[in-house]
Amino acid sequence: MRLALDQAHNALLVGEVPVGAVIVRETPGGRQVVATGYNRPVTEHDPTAHAEIVALRHAAQLLGNYRLPECELFVTLEPCAMCAMALLHARVKRVVYGATDPKTGAAGSVLDVFGERRLNHHTRCEGGVLAEESGRLLQEFFAERRRHYRERRDAGRADAAPAIPAGEATEIDPQPSAEDDGA
Repeated sequence: MRLALDQAHNALLVGEVPVGAVIVRETPGGRQVVATGYNRPVTEHDPTAHAEIVALRHAAQLLGNYRLPECELFVTLEPCAMCAMALLHARVKRVVYGATDPKTGAAGSVLDVFGERRLNHHTRCEGGVLAEESGRLLQEFFAERRRHYRERRDAGRADAAPAIPAGEATEIDPQPSAEDDGA
């Protein structure tokens, strides 16, 4: 889990939500790190580039198989539904996570994908490992983002507010005006 925390710090350094993941497997010579990953949705313009998915992709490439039944994943934040299903599809034998995610957690916080007995594979799941350190890193990241946003807003910056406030939808006019199409 400490290696996963190191990966989370890598995400932090590039401005991503600090979540890190590590995939390991047992070998005759002992535990081997197969692949690592950290959050990259913003930097890669890829909504699926969560730490777990990045690590899964690397592990599958390195091992030459999309099935990873001998592998375990350590991640600093409880997996979301997308990541949980990808881990099940890859047949990962165990997932260990740090902090719980009360908004999108799919290992028991919001959903329990790993506990769903009707699915064709069952991955063992364990939470709370280095939870305080993992959670603190996330809390500090979001506190800094809120502080930075308030400073920009208070300074009167026009670009301080998001174009569409979080949690709100807006309609997009499907017909561009003459001004929009360069006419």
